[in-house]
Amino acid sequence: MIYGYARVSTLGQGRDGNSLEDQVNALKEYGCEEIVTEAFSAKTMERPEFQKLLSRLEKTDTLAVTKLDRFARTTIEGVQTIQDLFNRGIKVHILNMGLVEDTNIGHLILTIMLAFAEYERSMIAERCASGKSIAKQNPNYKEGRPKKYTKIQLDHAVSLLEQGKSYKEVSAITGISKSTLIRALK
Repeated sequence: MIYGYARVSTLGQGRDGNSLEDQVNALKEYGCEEIVTEAFSAKTMERPEFQKLLSRLEKTDTLAVTKLDRFARTTIEGVQTIQDLFNRGIKVHILNMGLVEDTNIGHLILTIMLAFAEYERSMIAERCASGKSIAKQNPNYKEGRPKKYTKIQLDHAVSLLEQGKSYKEVSAITGISKSTLIRALK
């Protein structure tokens, strides 16, 4: 059986062909019979849906992902995971690379590509840290997202909810989203 795995770091991610929809479409086009999706950061290999999928795979199955960075971000964990799959008789297909061969050259290419993916991720983190450091030099810099609503606005919205108005009604009146209202109540 051909299984597909699609992952985004956040549900809002959707650029450079990395949206869940783009990945699922590519996996369907490849011929995946079942596709597992997940919104979970790749900072760790402890992605619950991915782990469940790995445990379900059987000998002669194929695991397909669109890009290597959807599969693993560290060289060591990626090599270990793929070697475990090979040892179990499972094929691995990275759509933008091809079928990963359980041969010396296949291992070499995989290790190099995983190393590049890990390097790319660390460079992104370094650039983000550098940008944040520069931004902190501005005296008006504030950490995190800016607050959109004052305490008075939120208190008013909460009082409307307590008067029996629905989230939808309060959101329409105040312009404050339901999720923000729920957080405000906590």
